[in-house]
Amino acid sequence: MAQLRQDYERFVERDTVVIAVGPDTQQAFKDYWTENEIPFIGLADPENEVAKRYDQEVNLFKLGRIPAQMVIDKHGKARYVHYSNSMSDIPSNQDILNFLDGLDP
Repeated sequence: MAQLRQDYERFVERDTVVIAVGPDTQQAFKDYWTENEIPFIGLADPENEVAKRYDQEVNLFKLGRIPAQMVIDKHGKARYVHYSNSMSDIPSNQDILNFLDGLDP
């Protein structure tokens, strides 16, 4: 979350809406977002409905959900999808910003 918060304005400049989806409850998301002043949308998904829809891996041996990053265009088409192998396998903000810069308007 901190990584996305750090460059949030750079995403906004590219007309990009950032949404973080996680397995916590709605109250847990609200508390975390308030305490950490997160500027983007947080979506609670405690039943893994969104994770299942987008084939995000849930592996209890790897402490729950494996991170996934996606860019979904305004027509609902997934234009960029990265399913991480671990918490250390997350694309940098710059990688995603570069991808956004290369998209056709």
